[in-house]
Amino acid sequence: MSINNVNNGSPKAPLDNQKLSQQQQALNNDKAQLADPQKSAAAPRQDSVSLTSSAQQLNQVQKRGSEAPVNQEKVDKLKKAIQSGEYTVNAESLAKKISALESEIFGTDA
Repeated sequence: MSINNVNNGSPKAPLDNQKLSQQQQALNNDKAQLADPQKSAAAPRQDSVSLTSSAQQLNQVQKRGSEAPVNQEKVDKLKKAIQSGEYTVNAESLAKKISALESEIFGTDA
């Protein structure tokens, strides 16, 4: 396999040593600024976060839920019933409880 027309026979452009040294100097300055951000002219950016009132309420509910006592005996009994397929869900009762919870969290009427 042969390669034809490499560089089209045109001569290479001469190096401009002054321009090359300026580019290297600029590159070194950029690296120095990245290594030491205090020397950088840019002020540090400050991030902030704000939570909506709903998010704050949800956070409070989660905290209260994690602090609530757990009836481990009841939990174990329910786990066994679910695993054996004996546990049944009362859809109407569940829907009412979900609606009541949403009303409590979001302050709407069920």
